[in-house]
Amino acid sequence: MATHRGFLLQLGFLGFTFLIMLSFYQWNISQEKQAERMHQLQELRKQLLREMCDGDKEAFSEGKHSLDDLTDEELKNFIVDDNHGIIYCYIPKVACTNWKRVMFVLNQSEPYLDPMSISPDLVHMPDKLSLLSSFPRTEMKVKLKHYTKFMFVRDPFVRLISAYRDKFQRYNEYYYQNFARDILRLYGNQPDTPETVEEAFTSNIRPSFYNFIQYLLDPQTEIEEPFEPHWRQMHRLCHPCLIQYDFVGHQETLQEDAEQLLKILKLEDDIKFPPSYENMTSPFSVLDWFGTVPLEEKRKLYKLYEEDFRLFGYRKPHKLLDG
Repeated sequence: MATHRGFLLQLGFLGFTFLIMLSFYQWNISQEKQAERMHQLQELRKQLLREMCDGDKEAFSEGKHSLDDLTDEELKNFIVDDNHGIIYCYIPKVACTNWKRVMFVLNQSEPYLDPMSISPDLVHMPDKLSLLSSFPRTEMKVKLKHYTKFMFVRDPFVRLISAYRDKFQRYNEYYYQNFARDILRLYGNQPDTPETVEEAFTSNIRPSFYNFIQYLLDPQTEIEEPFEPHWRQMHRLCHPCLIQYDFVGHQETLQEDAEQLLKILKLEDDIKFPPSYENMTSPFSVLDWFGTVPLEEKRKLYKLYEEDFRLFGYRKPHKLLDG
């Protein structure tokens, strides 16, 4: 009887061990499938960029044919990490604060700090990161040829909503003085705007989302100076038809893309990309945000950002544009 019970116990233990091994095997297969899926997705993104650029390079690169045609100002969004041979082109409102934190940490000595321990204010100071534009042209070209180059993009309309929320719905003296006051005067029927953002917020006076769109569509806006980087077209910040990127991440798959990129860079054991806690603007809420914008102006806005939609594989928002 005891022998029989011992046999059953042994059988049970073997069965339990087998289940653990099976579970581990299935997890490994699942991980491999996920890695392969992400790799294929990355290749498709880069292939689309190549096809779009080859098909109409003149339109996508605004008449610029090589790196020599780009000014230092047009290259100021490129951050260099010489320690690991990485170049990151940052796009405001596309996880750029956290990627700047990562780039800052990688330029420090090992063991690397947790990127979340780095203040956002610190990484937005231009002298705290090594910029490509600070190097001589010959050195720039060498780095761009040999370093691993990456960028992250986002649905263009969702990015605009995020920029509006961040710069005009939050307390920000700089954006109030340099942008909001003019937008209120020109499109918000507010000829006598409050002197400070504090007064404006106390009186509940701020540009509407529609006012912001009117400002973007006004030809005079671009004539006076290029779009501010938070709403400048993504391809105009990172020039993907002139610079061949090794990795193109999307905000919509941020955590998976970040993990894949760190593996490609062989840094996955050294550093972790910060988790995204912020409640990001959902594409499903875009219809609500654009509810106050007339159809014709939505169509004009799409034309303004059409290159970003096409280059980076974002679907044309037919629900917004078909009336």
